[in-house]
Amino acid sequence: MTAHGPGSGDRHTDRPRGRTASALRTLQSARSNDTPAGPGYKWVALSNTTLGVLIATMDASIVIISLPAIFRGIGLDPLAPGNIGYLLWMILGYLLVSAVLVVVLGRLGDMYGRVKIYNLGFLIFACASVALSLDPFRAGAGALWLILWRIVQAFGGSMLTANSAAILTDAFPARQRGMALGINQITALAGQFLGLLAGGLLAAVDWRAVFWVSVPVSITGTIWSYLSLRETSAGRRGRIDWVGNTTFAAGAGILLAGITYGIQPYGSHPTGWTNPWVLAGLIGGVALLLVFCVVETRIAEPMFNLALFKVRAFAAGNLAALLTAIARGGLQFMLIIWLQGIWLPLHGYAFEDTPLWAGIFMLPLTVGFLIAGPVSGYLSDRFGARMFSTAGLVVVAASFFGLLALPVDFDYEVFAALLLLNGLGQGMFSSPNTSSIMGSVPAEYRGVASGMRSTFQNSGTALSIGVFFSLMVSGLASSLPDTLRGGLEAHGVPSGAAEHAASLPPVSTLFATFLGNNPIEHLLSSEGTLDHLAPSQHAALTGHSFFPQLVSGPFHHGLAIVFSVAAGMALVSAVASALRGGHRPAGDAPQSGRPITAAEPRPAAERRHNAPS
Repeated sequence: MTAHGPGSGDRHTDRPRGRTASALRTLQSARSNDTPAGPGYKWVALSNTTLGVLIATMDASIVIISLPAIFRGIGLDPLAPGNIGYLLWMILGYLLVSAVLVVVLGRLGDMYGRVKIYNLGFLIFACASVALSLDPFRAGAGALWLILWRIVQAFGGSMLTANSAAILTDAFPARQRGMALGINQITALAGQFLGLLAGGLLAAVDWRAVFWVSVPVSITGTIWSYLSLRETSAGRRGRIDWVGNTTFAAGAGILLAGITYGIQPYGSHPTGWTNPWVLAGLIGGVALLLVFCVVETRIAEPMFNLALFKVRAFAAGNLAALLTAIARGGLQFMLIIWLQGIWLPLHGYAFEDTPLWAGIFMLPLTVGFLIAGPVSGYLSDRFGARMFSTAGLVVVAASFFGLLALPVDFDYEVFAALLLLNGLGQGMFSSPNTSSIMGSVPAEYRGVASGMRSTFQNSGTALSIGVFFSLMVSGLASSLPDTLRGGLEAHGVPSGAAEHAASLPPVSTLFATFLGNNPIEHLLSSEGTLDHLAPSQHAALTGHSFFPQLVSGPFHHGLAIVFSVAAGMALVSAVASALRGGHRPAGDAPQSGRPITAAEPRPAAERRHNAPS
């Protein structure tokens, strides 16, 4: 055998070695974009995580429709002045916990295993669901039991939503990732509206059934996830950022709590934005979040990787998601009030039946989600997220303008078409946007990226309640009292009682319609005024048409403000989406490596990806 020196060996083997290296890189790239745990595992991961986010998001909204039955079941009037806080925290406690903790839980998934945290979340969710259905108390104690276990349930639900997108991103190859995330994301959004329908149906059976429905689903999901899911990426061990966790949780929690109490009246004001405690909460919450941002730039292993915002697709996608979530939350609550308080009673539906029928009549919105989400996710894998997400937001804005042009007593076919259009637009936006966000970050940061994305989305939903309820209350406060006073006096109500009813905060009237109660009956029955009226006047005041006709003018004024702001948010979101950068071909996902830090530039390939196209 002839010995070759280094020079001759290099000359003879240079081309084969180059081919071998090229083939090896191709094989490694194929492996990095293929399913790491077998060809069928990705579908197991998709079906299980979709079940997880569906039940988590359904439980976020299922109590909204069923609150009247729940409070009747525990013997508590939710609209009594001292009990409005119970009502708000029943809804917002779940959203607040979801918004505050989801980043932390995504980070823990990156460190200790996404599947491990996800499975534990299913277990906690199942235990909380059992506890909620077994409430042993009544009145205020019963409400506190439900609120506290709803918070525990939200903790488990946050574990599910924080890690589901990261599990799917790990399990699916890049060419199918948008489709998988689209199904998962649209199911999560559809769950918010399906929860309204399920709450109305189950509350008609028994108030405990609202919580019973989660028990078999969550127990089945827990067993299934422990048996079928497995880690497909190595956890990146690190230290827990206690300072960041504390400042973020405290800042976000105080800020959202301040917004919650800002909805409630204060003194002679219809809202509580002048309440010193509310102002202190808003200022203190923002200050703590600013401290959090400074802290995160000075910690070696931060909870909230702010350097990810240097990736244009990540920053633009999250901004668009936040504004869209605010607009979507406002749409959801305003449609409920519109249908339950005005349209359905005008069309002969009893107030106690309106929660169920409101959920049914809002189904075109969910249908739009379910049609457009998977389709746009699949197409965005081939043609890019920017085109679909931006066009979807323009469609959403157009639907808001269409709703703005409708009269209060609308033709349902037109209304349903606009809801379908809005659902299609949101479906076109949501799944490509999620795929773009999750595909723009290094693999080892997908858990925290998923948590950050969920935080923006959940915070937007919580913020929407404060923003749009305040806008609606402000619109009603300017005209509702005089209109209500005049209408009551015209039907024989004594001026003193009419003045008292008209002087109550408009938020009470809003909550009455929101809960499917006749506001006039609620306002006058406590003083015994109805018992002293003629039978004909009593029947007219408590009938289907008096309140809807009376409030239609002031309500439409408030509705115009709400939908105008929502349309503006959708258009700003469209601009942010358009600035996300060009299309990354399938398989060109960022690879694992050192984290992007504020001190170092992004890789050249990433800069090319994020350059305008």
